[in-house]
Amino acid sequence: MIQSTYKPLIAHVLFRLGTGGLENGLVNLINTLPDDSYRHAVICMTDYTDFRNRINSNTVQVYCLNKKPGQDLAVYLRLWRLLRKIKPDILHTRNLSALEAQLPGLLAGVKCRIHGEHGRDIDDVDGTHWRYVLLRRWFRPLVQRYIPMSKDLEGWLIKQIKVPVTKISQVYNGVDIKRFKVNDAKPLSILPSDFRAPERLLIGTVGRLDPVKDQLTLVQAFIHLIKTTPELSHQARLIIVGDGVLLSALQTVVRDANIDHLVWFAGERHDVADIMQTLDLFVLPSINEGISNTILEAMASALPVIATEVGGNPELVVDGQTGYLVSKQDPIAMAVAFKRYLLQPELLRLHGQAGRSRVVSTFSLSRMMADYKAIYDKLLVERV
Repeated sequence: MIQSTYKPLIAHVLFRLGTGGLENGLVNLINTLPDDSYRHAVICMTDYTDFRNRINSNTVQVYCLNKKPGQDLAVYLRLWRLLRKIKPDILHTRNLSALEAQLPGLLAGVKCRIHGEHGRDIDDVDGTHWRYVLLRRWFRPLVQRYIPMSKDLEGWLIKQIKVPVTKISQVYNGVDIKRFKVNDAKPLSILPSDFRAPERLLIGTVGRLDPVKDQLTLVQAFIHLIKTTPELSHQARLIIVGDGVLLSALQTVVRDANIDHLVWFAGERHDVADIMQTLDLFVLPSINEGISNTILEAMASALPVIATEVGGNPELVVDGQTGYLVSKQDPIAMAVAFKRYLLQPELLRLHGQAGRSRVVSTFSLSRMMADYKAIYDKLLVERV
């Protein structure tokens, strides 16, 4: 039995600690769990960026294993040695890129082992790639508790990976409703000058510029809107927040369409909450999603959301009430959704308020923290 004065250590293992939804959820969890309940260590299979500075506590150690590209079996020996040294009570791996850490965890004597599924990448969008399915099934006996971020991922674990229902605890991400909120005065000074006029309708997205996030469809939808309804070019503006491999391709498409003056590539930002307050409409064009932190942040900011009908998106966006769901990689359908709001601006306020209410009631950070704490507490009692 663990003494009340002892604070168990959780070792969170992920591929890399950088800007992203998974990483944002991890940092929020560490910052929110009561200090007198658990200690934390973050283990990066590769490395980390200054995103680690978002962790509030100076006592949280962040370790880098510097995994080499491709096969690097030595990294698991380094992980085993590290786990033997820090002696965590709980090992919590996240996504396929960290799943293999479960074996060093077992061999290092970690008694409580958890694996989270937060979403999938472009090379395995639907989760049926035979090699990845086989790998997940091989490691299934080592994992004592699975935490999928959505009902969609929970169903996939049961049907595709054959995980027993009794080993699964589905947990939704939570959003900081105090940080993401509605202010009477929008911080327009952070925008380019032409984007500040009161008649502008600002359409925006936030996320890494990556094929699975598919910002290309968003840009194509915006181009279709402007080309088919040119009078809207005086009103509509597009803001793309983030950085990544798609940046150059997106800039080329925008330049070739001669709409450079209508699109702002804001880059990677640390003032996302402020940028959300300047927007009128949020869009997530992903090919696949787990539970999107940025959708929750937009809804908390009282923004209507247009999202693709994939993964966990339909579990967040209520079609016709808090926004609209459209088919993935369908720029015309997305442009039609844009036009609905442009022609019926009262929907912006109605859908945005409904989204804010939904986040407060169902997707708060305090609810997410309580769900995780209950899982950690129960597993410790069962195993220790």
